[in-house]
Amino acid sequence: MILTEGARVRLRMMRRGDANELYALLSDEAVMRWLEPPFNRAQAERFLEQAGLSDPPLIYAAENMEGEFLGYAIFHNYDEYSRELGWVLKPAFWHKGYADEMTALLTALARREGKNAVIECVPEQTASAHIARRHGFSYEGRADSCDVYRLRCEK
Repeated sequence: MILTEGARVRLRMMRRGDANELYALLSDEAVMRWLEPPFNRAQAERFLEQAGLSDPPLIYAAENMEGEFLGYAIFHNYDEYSRELGWVLKPAFWHKGYADEMTALLTALARREGKNAVIECVPEQTASAHIARRHGFSYEGRADSCDVYRLRCEK
């Protein structure tokens, strides 16, 4: 099932068949630099089960219009009034506008639900903070060592 799609990216439900691509992504040191230590195969499979195949899902597969796996989108309840959104992409797709497009798509979904949108990132993750600010998110402070950016978009 497709969650949403834009001009260049489609966000869809994760599938068990995404396990190899997800493991390659989550075991990459560059990708995991600001997140946590790289995952081993068992950790990646557990993450797929608990976050991607959960009901409701916490993450969604991101692919280009040719069906190539780009990474994943984060989209789930943050609190009663907000949805957390984010992205984790393969390095080959960094700096190509995919995170911007995903942010716009996910923000639109939150807005349709009458919820605010939240992006969390560690302070050193300046690229994510830049994307948040470019999309109108405002810095709200720090929670659990992450900077919190919020876009008020309820109906």
